[in-house]
Amino acid sequence: MSTNLQTPIDYLKGVGPNRADLLRKELGIHTYQDLINLFPNRYLDRTKYYKINQLLPNAAEVQIIGKITKFEEIAQKRGKRLVATFKDETGTMELVWFRGQKWIKEGLKLNTPYVIFGKTNLFANKYNMPHPDIELLTEHQANLRSAMQAIYPSTEKLSNKGITNRVMTKIMQNLFLETKGRFAETLSKKLLSENKLISKSEALLNVHFPKDQEALSKAEFRLKFEELFYIQLQLILKNLIHKTKIKGFPFTTVGTHFNTFFKNHLPFELTNAQKRVLKEIRSDLGSNAQMNRLLQGDVGSGKTIVALMSMLMALDNGFQACLMAPTEILSVQHYNGLLELFNGLEISIKLLTGSSKTSERREIHKMLESGELDILIGTHAVLEDKVKFKNLGLAIIDEQHRFGVKQRSKLWKKNTLPPHVLVMTATPIPRTLAMSVYGDLDISIIDELPPGRQPIKTVHRYDSNRLKVFRFIRDEIAKKRQVYIVYPLIQESAQMDYKDLMDGYESLVRDFPMPEYQISIVHGKMKPADKEFEMQRFVKGETQIMVATTVIEVGVNVPNASVMVIESAERFGLAQLHQLRGRVGRGAEQSYCILMTSHKLSENSKTRIQTMTSTNDGFEIAEVDLRLRGPGDIMGTQQSGILNLRIADIVKDNNILQHARYWAKDLLTKDPSLSSPDNAIILETYRQMSKYKNIWNYIS
Repeated sequence: MSTNLQTPIDYLKGVGPNRADLLRKELGIHTYQDLINLFPNRYLDRTKYYKINQLLPNAAEVQIIGKITKFEEIAQKRGKRLVATFKDETGTMELVWFRGQKWIKEGLKLNTPYVIFGKTNLFANKYNMPHPDIELLTEHQANLRSAMQAIYPSTEKLSNKGITNRVMTKIMQNLFLETKGRFAETLSKKLLSENKLISKSEALLNVHFPKDQEALSKAEFRLKFEELFYIQLQLILKNLIHKTKIKGFPFTTVGTHFNTFFKNHLPFELTNAQKRVLKEIRSDLGSNAQMNRLLQGDVGSGKTIVALMSMLMALDNGFQACLMAPTEILSVQHYNGLLELFNGLEISIKLLTGSSKTSERREIHKMLESGELDILIGTHAVLEDKVKFKNLGLAIIDEQHRFGVKQRSKLWKKNTLPPHVLVMTATPIPRTLAMSVYGDLDISIIDELPPGRQPIKTVHRYDSNRLKVFRFIRDEIAKKRQVYIVYPLIQESAQMDYKDLMDGYESLVRDFPMPEYQISIVHGKMKPADKEFEMQRFVKGETQIMVATTVIEVGVNVPNASVMVIESAERFGLAQLHQLRGRVGRGAEQSYCILMTSHKLSENSKTRIQTMTSTNDGFEIAEVDLRLRGPGDIMGTQQSGILNLRIADIVKDNNILQHARYWAKDLLTKDPSLSSPDNAIILETYRQMSKYKNIWNYIS
């Protein structure tokens, strides 16, 4: 009888209640299954040993053979620490324990050869190793079945409580002994043979106890493929269900609203990319399925006009539409932009935000329910239960990554059938990440800028070049252009940021004195009304320079602004730098982005600055950002849950990801309900692991 992998970890030999509690809290290990999926984060060559005289400050983990010559207990603020003098033929060092001194001292012998393993520190010109893994040299040699030893993820608390890497390895060995190394297969025979994959049992054995590098590589490939395959299966299946099972309102007509706007009110010729995307949206809206589409386009690529024309299709078919943005500034900008474009058309449009007055809200609620209101623009306020539509047919969400899945699903409930959903983002998402996080959505990309737009010239200047930069700003202002100067805002040091901003503002006032120059200032400490007043002065051209924190990252559209100066650019992330740069280049004139930094730059900062100066392509920038920061940081907590990968890495394992997606697609094309006996293993595995268990209710 095979061991049940859902057995609580407490029952495994060598664990017990105290260790089980620590493993739960520190590593999230509750069951045998969790333990088997605690994959090593690297491997140590157990045949390589260092001498004490070869050690370097802050070295990586090392193995040393030597003897303990004496023990000493040293008093400290709280209790005592145990220090052992450890010696080899080249010198001495100290081993230090802050807890468990009694049983450590009793369990170790003086002048006996040991192998120690751990991280070394240099303190007062002497090396020490806190809480080392330690075993008798004879035992170490007897256990040396493989040159490669797995090193498991750990925490300081685990080390301090004596759960060292050696203990973890022993616990893992006990698990393999108890299960006899037999684990249920999770992939079909076809997938195993077509992809030349080893069995699940063999893969798990060789990832935890690899006999050599070749065996480890095969094991890792098998386990990474499986992990990515099931994520892709889940996403493609959700998409399939949307298309086949979740009915949408068919928009059969392209009528008066759309055609009148297209012929008489469209302010410019659409780009080929915009036309292509509109065609994709029209095709979705005309089918019987609910549209669930992600629209990606760089800052200034013309997503808003696509959104507007999609809303006109809803109106032509007797439906209402809404557009939801994450901030009040952005929703106000959308509202004003649409009002201007709809001028002369008989379309009713309203704005609903957190600061809408009660009387306005009542009127909006009434107009929505009666059907008098065609289009509602707003913030999260749109999601409130009190906001009821007569017939919502299309919901558009801007800056999608700032909204969670729960918020999106609230929009679904605003009609009997879910409205069509178009989510837009100006934050380019790397293809790898889009496949992993938004693989359940259809994706449209606007990959060209409107004609007449010139690429923004981006340059890097050190603080020592500031006078030349100021001279350049004066020249641009003389040409009747406007300038942004942005200071970083890092919340942990709000006081310092505010000081930076005010110091910068004061020196600018000296260098650009009134009445010749007018300067606006905007920051997070200002009242919304004051902020809006200053922004409007800049928008109207009454001030030539806008000094701000990142509050202007999204939301301000000033075609006359041609220069963006980013102070302390090394303190910004790539995505933020790219967003800020997108605030200029809105008009036909040549625009510039100047990245100001100190001379002291980290390697990551250098890469970010170099990337910004070498390309304007948001997708290229997003790929570099993904490599630097990893997926969780880019997507934010709301979207990255699906990427809690145990062994795969979507950046390094991009090829395996694409390979896994191909096979998941192939499988679902041939057997969408996974009802074939050949796929029984996959269906069962998916049911076990899927967070979306209710998804199976849709499958016939």
